[in-house]
Amino acid sequence: MKLIIGNKNYSSWSLRGWLAAKQSGLSFEELTVHIDGDDWQAMKAQDGDFQPSAGKVPVLWDGDVVVWDSLAILEYLADKVGRDRFWPKNDAARGMARAMVAEMHSSYLPLRRNCPMNIRARVDVDLSDECKGNIVRILGLWAEARARFGKGGPFLFGTFSAADIFYAPIVSRFLTYGIGVPGFAQAYMQALWEHDWMQQWVEAAMAEEWTISQFEVGTSS
Repeated sequence: MKLIIGNKNYSSWSLRGWLAAKQSGLSFEELTVHIDGDDWQAMKAQDGDFQPSAGKVPVLWDGDVVVWDSLAILEYLADKVGRDRFWPKNDAARGMARAMVAEMHSSYLPLRRNCPMNIRARVDVDLSDECKGNIVRILGLWAEARARFGKGGPFLFGTFSAADIFYAPIVSRFLTYGIGVPGFAQAYMQALWEHDWMQQWVEAAMAEEWTISQFEVGTSS
C-alpha cells in the first residue's frame, strides 16, 4: 500500500489517515508532499489521474484500489483487517464512537478556521463564540465517552480506537492554542500526545522546513 499525506505540521486530515494506516498493522509506503508547493503538482502528474480525490490528501493506494478521504480510508482498512481493530466491540460504545467520528468528520468548522492545526506553534488567539461552542461540545463528548466506556484504558473508549484517530488533531489544536480543559481531558490529551505514533508524527512535523502562512495565526507566546 502507498499513502500520500500532506505537511505533517498542518494537515489534520493526513494525520487521521496516517494513524488509521498505523492502526491497521499493515505495511505501507508513506509519501509526504508540500500541499502548498509545486512538488504536489509534480506528484500528481507522476502518479497519474488524481481526479477522484480532487487533489486532496490523504490518498491510499492498495493495488488497483484508490481510496481518498480519511474516514473512507479508515473504513477500507477496517474491512481488510477486522472492524474490532478500529471500533469498540460493545454495541453502545461502538454506536457512540461512530457518531463522534461522523460528527468530527462533518462539523466544527469554526474551530477549524479559528485554530488551524500547527503542531510547531504555541500561540495565543482570540476565540470566537462559535469556536468556544465547538470546544464545549467536544469536551462534553470526551467526558461522556470516558465516563461510560473508558474504564479499560486512557483513551476515549479505553483502548486506542477510531475515535482517538479522529480527535487527535483536536488534541494538537488544544495544545497549540493553550485551550484550558478540565483534569480528565488533560489526562486524555497527555495519553494521546505521548502515544508512540503521535510522537513519531510530531517529531517529523518539527523537522519540516515548509511554512504555510495562512495557518500561522495568533501571537507567539
